[in-house]
Amino acid sequence: MYSSSTPTIFEARLDRQLQIAGWDQRRLREGKIGVVGDADRLASLFILAAAALGINQIVVIAPSLEARLLEMAPKINPGFHLTFLEGFYTHPRLGDIFHHCQAIVDLSRYGLANKLLLEKGRQDHLPIVRGCCYETEEEEGCKIFTYLPGREWQALAEVVSPLNLPRPHAEDPVLAIIGAGLALGETKNILMGQQASPEVLDYRRKKLAPAPSDLAIGVVGAGALGNFVGLGLAYAGFPHLTFMDPDAIEITNLNRQVFFYEALGLNKAEILAQRLNAAFGTRAQAAAAYLRSATDISPFDVIFDCVDNHETRIVLSEKCAQEKKILISSGTNIDQGQVVVYDPKQNTQTPAALLGLYGIVDRRHPETRQQQPESCIRQPDPAVIMTNQIIAGLAVDSLRRLLDGQETPPIFYDARGDYRL
Repeated sequence: MYSSSTPTIFEARLDRQLQIAGWDQRRLREGKIGVVGDADRLASLFILAAAALGINQIVVIAPSLEARLLEMAPKINPGFHLTFLEGFYTHPRLGDIFHHCQAIVDLSRYGLANKLLLEKGRQDHLPIVRGCCYETEEEEGCKIFTYLPGREWQALAEVVSPLNLPRPHAEDPVLAIIGAGLALGETKNILMGQQASPEVLDYRRKKLAPAPSDLAIGVVGAGALGNFVGLGLAYAGFPHLTFMDPDAIEITNLNRQVFFYEALGLNKAEILAQRLNAAFGTRAQAAAAYLRSATDISPFDVIFDCVDNHETRIVLSEKCAQEKKILISSGTNIDQGQVVVYDPKQNTQTPAALLGLYGIVDRRHPETRQQQPESCIRQPDPAVIMTNQIIAGLAVDSLRRLLDGQETPPIFYDARGDYRL
């Protein structure tokens, strides 16, 4: 893929995804995409994640974008270039701004833009990734569908907004995190010539009542999952956060850990807490330490498991069961992930038991089981931003569902499947 045998800074930043079999970073780097939005958060979350992934050229038509997210994009990816036209997509001639784009991502919520863009896709043989957050009288959710030239499918009617013209609307920020991740996964597939989902990707749940904001929440692990869990909790109005992670920030983190720009060598938990406090007004704290059997979790009402090893997950499961703490456990690999909720009031299985982690750990060599968790440089597992973004959003939404009295079954995501959620 790259002719030089010496890794560049660009390659080092993206090292974890460059290791994925069949990955073609050149197509992302040289590709150009258009984005249409009318909800600044959904479009801004998509743009931020796309910049981290290494997509360098994005053209946007939207009435506004969220400055605190957009300011991060060129810091994460120095090669990133954004062209921003402030306004609504209401006339076919506006499509000229998307000249030379390989795909358009339609994140708007008005039917005029949806129909104009689908027609442009049909005429110009251009893929259209259609994504939105939506609400009905009883439900909220997010939908993603990829229109490809020649693909006449009945689900198109399902993803065209019933509201023809732009109008003010609320947008759930946690659903926007999930939706932006799903839309970016589809966009990556298009740019790389891989298969887009043949189905509508649809995550939905009942509408939520206001949740208590005074919960003390511990987040164990401040890596990619921890970054987006922290962002989702801040957006959702949970200010009392404590991040626990002993690791220093490394250059290979920067393709998916969006708050760690310009902070190489510093502690992950401390930087994440500082930047969430500065941008979102949270009162986050940091503990630069491992979670151990002797770690005191009594101050917390809820624990989020965002770690990358089974041994720590087992310790968390056992401690939360013993101390009757809510545990939201999440895990990812390249293209799969899961969220499992433990609620002591419901006497459900712990995540470690439900996922069979005891058997996995017991089958390992004793010396492997006793090793300390390792940094990303010494633990070179491939990883990308989308899966972490989607699973983190689902984890935060699972807490909100639990607090609302809704069911919280395990959620499994597979980017390789036809029906991915």
